[in-house]
Amino acid sequence: MSVYRVIDVIGTSASSWEEAAREAILAAAGSLHDLRVAEVAKQDVVVGDDGTLLFRVRIQLSFKYAPE
Repeated sequence: MSVYRVIDVIGTSASSWEEAAREAILAAAGSLHDLRVAEVAKQDVVVGDDGTLLFRVRIQLSFKYAPE
């Protein structure tokens, strides 16, 4: 039987939501092991004063629980 933990991570990108999600997962993979599922919980876009767009994605990321 396996147990998984779920955390929220937020990624950002100037180009797309997909890139924002990729960045969040890759950053989390640097310190978490046995990543399992990433579920997009929320997407939004920040519009800058000069019209620039910043895509943001909140992801619920699950990974295998390992007791300390």
